[in-house]
Amino acid sequence: MILKGFEDLKTFLDKPRNIVIIGHRNPDGDAVGSSLALYHYLNKKGHNPTVVVPNEYPEFLHWLPGSETTYRFDWQNSQSQRAINNSDIIFLLDFNALHRVGHDMQKTLEKYPNDFAMIDHHQQPDDVKYMYSDVEICSTCQMVYQFIDMLGDVDLIDANIATCLYTGIMTDTGSFRFRSTTSKTHRIIADLIDRGAENDKIHNNVYDANSYNRLLLLGKALSNLQILPTYKTAYITLTTEEKKRFDFQKGDTEGVVNYALSLKGIIFAAIFIEDADQGLIKISFRSKGKFSVNKFSRNHFEGGGHDNAAGGKSNLSMAKAVTRFTSLLPEYKKELEASYEV
Repeated sequence: MILKGFEDLKTFLDKPRNIVIIGHRNPDGDAVGSSLALYHYLNKKGHNPTVVVPNEYPEFLHWLPGSETTYRFDWQNSQSQRAINNSDIIFLLDFNALHRVGHDMQKTLEKYPNDFAMIDHHQQPDDVKYMYSDVEICSTCQMVYQFIDMLGDVDLIDANIATCLYTGIMTDTGSFRFRSTTSKTHRIIADLIDRGAENDKIHNNVYDANSYNRLLLLGKALSNLQILPTYKTAYITLTTEEKKRFDFQKGDTEGVVNYALSLKGIIFAAIFIEDADQGLIKISFRSKGKFSVNKFSRNHFEGGGHDNAAGGKSNLSMAKAVTRFTSLLPEYKKELEASYEV
């Protein structure tokens, strides 16, 4: 764990401040949940917080309390820039390096004259003045809960804050099934329920709000599933044409890679998604056991993340990106075999 400048930050927050809260590009449940939870908390403390997201996030997260107050940097650029320019400090949540917000927003943040405070659980964080980093914690939402607790304000957690935090922890742990879900995580979840998080409604809002086209897209993704039993590996592909055919919306591929990982005997899974707007292939990696997809992605696909969940990208065509991926597997065969007892 890295806890840097905490007492100074606590003193800094003793006075009302203009604060901007930013999550990573293509925000997921943990990024949105932690940002909105911190927003509600800082508001209760008398600050003037603003959440700025780099771009759109999935429709199944729009119901979260406070979502309507967020600015999108790519769409509401003048409002976002104004909030950033008028802020006394920026909180960076659920990402470890400025490039994770996208090129345009990164350029803005690199010119920012004031300080950053980072709360994040990814490996190899950038150096900022105030930092709370812990790669052992399952989610940034759990870290925000613990951050509020360290400030002595856990009793300020109300139903809105609890709902946002529960959502982020639930989504980042795969509904509490990943290895990073500890007994402390469950104790925090219990407290959030006691403070007003309605676990059944949250689960329904996130996981039971599929469109018809999203289910058809999932069917197409699963029909593209390929299994490489020699390497205990499976992967899925989705092209731009396939996405258009089923009216792809932001968030429609969230969690699809986990279907590949759910196969008996598979410990390494990937999904390759063509992104015509950015001119690249976006990749998500998942693993079981000791095989680090963080290292794999950093070494070969310009990415990173956690040991068992990471992302990457490729500027190659879909076919060439998949060929590169499969060509790497022989050198990792021993690691994959030793990673997990299936």
